[in-house]
Order: sequence, then C-alpha cells, then structure tokens
Amino acid sequence: MNLNAIKAIYFFEMSRTRRTLMQSIASPVISTSLYFVVFGSAIGSRIQEVNGVPYGSFIVPGLIMLSLLTESISNASFGIYFPKFTGTIYEILSAPVSSMEAVIGFVGAAATKSLILGMIMLATASLFVPIHIAHPFLMVFFLILTCVSFSLFGFIIGIWADNFEKLQVIPMLVITPLVFLGGSFYSANMLPPFWQTVTLFNPILYLVSGFRWSFYEISDVSVGISLGMILIFLSTCLFIVAWMFKTGYHIKK
Repeated sequence: MNLNAIKAIYFFEMSRTRRTLMQSIASPVISTSLYFVVFGSAIGSRIQEVNGVPYGSFIVPGLIMLSLLTESISNASFGIYFPKFTGTIYEILSAPVSSMEAVIGFVGAAATKSLILGMIMLATASLFVPIHIAHPFLMVFFLILTCVSFSLFGFIIGIWADNFEKLQVIPMLVITPLVFLGGSFYSANMLPPFWQTVTLFNPILYLVSGFRWSFYEISDVSVGISLGMILIFLSTCLFIVAWMFKTGYHIKK
C-alpha cells in the first residue's frame, strides 16, 4: 500500500477545511447553538425531563448526530465530486494510486473533519447544558463508526452524482428528515404504540439511541442492536464502493 499517495490525498482534503473554516466549522457550530437556544427555551420550558435527563442535555446526542451525518456526507461527496467536475479526477486515476488508497484518503479526511466537528460541538453543547458521558470510550467509538460509515456513504453519492443538485438531494430530502424523525429531539417511547412501531423502521433511530446510551445509559433500543445496525451499514457501503471500482462505475460517471 502506497502510504505517500494516501497522505497526499488526505492532507490535500484536510487543507481545504482550513481554507473554508467558516463553512466547515463555524456554520455547523452556530447552527447547533441556535438549536439549543430555540429548543432549549421553547420546548425545554415545557418538557423538563425525558427519562430522568434534563431536556437540554437529552437532545445533545441527537444534535451532534444530526450534524455528523450531514457533514460526513457533504465532506466526502464534495471531496470526490469536485475532482470529477474540474477533470482532475483523471490525474488521480492515471497516477499509481489504487482504488483502496484513494478511498482511504478521501474518506479518511472526510471522517476526520466530521470527528473534529463532533468534538467541537460537544464542547459547545457543554457551555449551554450539563453533560454527563457515562461511557466515553463507547461514545468515541460510536463517533468514529458514524463518521466513517457516512463518509463512505457520501463518497458513494459523490461518485453517483453528475451535478451539484444531486449532491444535496439525499442529505436534504432523506437523511435530515430521518434524523428529525429518529428520536433526536424526543424519545420514541413518548409516541403512541403505532408510531413507535413505525419509528423502528427508521435506521437513524438506532444510531441516535446507541449514541445517547453512551451518555446517559438510556436508549429506545438495545445498544447491541444499535452497534449491529451501524456495522451492517458500514459493510454495505464498503461493498458498494468495491463494486463501483470493480465495474468501473466511477469512470463511467
């Protein structure tokens, strides 16, 4: 494996973050702060606690997960799409860089940026509400798995998309609604029985629930099931990426 090739792609993508700090870091942090102000003041005044946890603290894992999913997809999809758009992707394809090395470089950079953003948002949240992390290692493990999995998903979208509009379709019209309906701002147990059953078909519920358990040891589903779901999603994304490179789909697009 050519480590120099991986490092070149990785550090080039990371340098793009330094050039767009307002968009990459400041914007998500400001949005998260506004969520705390709005939800904490408007809803928090009516819902004091959820499962024994203050409402402001309860929504922290959901808010972090919301930003992680959208930013991981956005970073990875734009990272691979922009070279396609400018034509520089052919320089990568003609260079002595394997498909695995390219994926590791692009996805690794996107996941790193999302992980840094998640930690910054966690620090920001602690300024607004008290936060208790019962299982810090599991929390970090969930963060890493989520960043890597959805960066892979974003990489797939970046290869699939042939215009800028398609880059935003799935994150805006699919992922964001699923996150809002996946227990980010409430517990599924607060819903009527029918809607509790419907919510179980939302894959984001398992991510938010498992991540929240690492904070407060409360969840809507078993933490083991949550880990299993994200590992299945990660494996599926790896399979799709491998298929795209094996069949030459990335070149056709």
